[in-house]
This record gives sequence, C-alpha cells and structure tokens, in this order.
Amino acid sequence: MSHSLDRRRIVIYLAFAFGIAWVTSLVIYLTGGLGESPILIPQLNVSLALVLLAGPVMWSPAMAHVLTRLFTGEGWEQTFLRPRLRRGWPYWLIAWLAPGVLTIGGMAIFFLLFPRHYDPSLGMLRQMLSAQLPEGIDVEALNLRTLAAVQVAQALLLSPVLNGVATFGEEFGWRAYLQPKLMGLGQRRGLVLTGVIWGVWHWPAILMGYNYGFDYPGAPFLGPLAMVWFTVTLGVLLGWLTLKGKSVWPAVIGHGAINGVAGLGTIFLQGTPNTLLGPTPVGAIGGVGFALLASGVLVLLRSDRGSEQNG
Repeated sequence: MSHSLDRRRIVIYLAFAFGIAWVTSLVIYLTGGLGESPILIPQLNVSLALVLLAGPVMWSPAMAHVLTRLFTGEGWEQTFLRPRLRRGWPYWLIAWLAPGVLTIGGMAIFFLLFPRHYDPSLGMLRQMLSAQLPEGIDVEALNLRTLAAVQVAQALLLSPVLNGVATFGEEFGWRAYLQPKLMGLGQRRGLVLTGVIWGVWHWPAILMGYNYGFDYPGAPFLGPLAMVWFTVTLGVLLGWLTLKGKSVWPAVIGHGAINGVAGLGTIFLQGTPNTLLGPTPVGAIGGVGFALLASGVLVLLRSDRGSEQNG
C-alpha cells in the first residue's frame, strides 16, 4: 500500500478542473456577471450565466477526471462508480438525511440569535410566489404555511435525487479522483485539503456575488474565505461518506441534498442579514452543524496516515 503522492496527475487534474471552470467564469463576468447576464429563455428566466454555471463550471471537475485519465493513460480502475449499496446503504441514508437536519438546525440557531430577521408571515415566500405564479391567482388566498411545509418536505425527500445530475459533475471529480490522490497525506489531511481546493475553485463565482451577495462586511473578499470554511466542513462529511461507502454515490446524494435545502432559510427571512453568518449553511452560524459533524469525523479517523481508498 503506497502513501506516495502522484503529484503529476494531481497537477494535471487541477489544471483541467480550474482551467475549465475559471475560463468559463471569466466569460460569465465579461457578459454581465451573475446579475446582468443575457437571458436565453425569457419564459423560464434562464440566463447565459445559469447555463454556464450548471454546465461547464459544475461539470469541470468530472471533465477534468476524464481528461486526466485520457491524457496520462491512467486507465479506468478505481473510478468509485460502483454503488456498493448492499454494504454501503447506511452511508447513503446519512447522506440523504444529514444535510437537511443540519441545515434546519443551523437555520433555527441563526433565527434564535437574530430574531429580527425571522418573518413568521413568510413575506419572502409571498414575494417569490407573486413573481412566479400566473396572473389571476391570489397569493393572499393561499395557505403559505402549508406551501412552506410542502417545500421543506420536497427539499428533504426529493432534492438528493433531483439535484444528483448536477452534483455528480462535481463529486466525480473531487471525491472520486482528487481525494484518492491526496490520501497519501493521510485521511484527515487529504479530506481537509480536498475541501480547501474545492472552496478555492468556487472563488470566481463568489466574487461575482454567488451565495453571499455583496451586502456583507468585507465584501467581496471575506465571502471566498467563508466559502472555503464551508467546503472544508461539508467536504469532510462527503469525503468520509465516500471512504466508508467506497463509492462516489453517497457524496452525490449528500451534495444534492445540501443544494436542495440550503435556501430554506430564505423563505423565513426578513431584512438584510450578514450572509457570512446565515441563515443558509454557507454562513458560520447556519453551517455550525456541519462544522461540528466534520470535527467529529476527523476525531473518529484513527490515524492521520490513513490508507488510500479502494474503489
């Protein structure tokens, strides 16, 4: 069992992953950024930025995985595509449920600490429905609490699958290729470093206002640092699920789950909170559950010089 790092393939992989994503992000920036991007499909409000983010940017880690194997002649062993559901199902279940529980818990803590930002009348949800529903439907006549409960249930139960296509583009790169390459550093260091790299990869989008906007202290430069903190905490969890499940699919499910539930706090929101804090899990308070769980995972790993994954 080798603990050496395949530095050449790591560098080639990162060049592909960052190159594709950051060049695409430059195109987004030069064509109006996230806020003024050209609208391609007016009926659905689909912009060029949305298409490029959901396509080349989110899929750049997976494309880098494939391109690196082709470029270096590595072959196709240990791709982590086997589901291994018979023995790995507990990790699939954790991946499905934990993001929702942790997100709702962090959201609740945020609103307890900052009650002025909690809107029991669901005014934000009312605004969103008014903008989306056809003319003639009276939003005031709708039961907003029931709709909010339906939205929460849908996010918890369906988003891991519905978002899986998009999140596979990231997880097949970060967890199925880069993370195994970094296991020579030891499991703890490998998981943390994968999370740091993943966060830095997000920086162009964060600098354009993604996740945090611009209305926070230290904008836009503290947002990228906050994102690294979040990707480390989430990355440790997703990486651990990949290690234990010996498959990339628990990470795909977990990533899909967090993407589905991350915005739940906004439907209860009023005012202008410090997005570095919450209520979404990318904030320090909104994401406190992920930080605690990641800390527990790192403590549980018995050795800082763990073995490489077996795919």
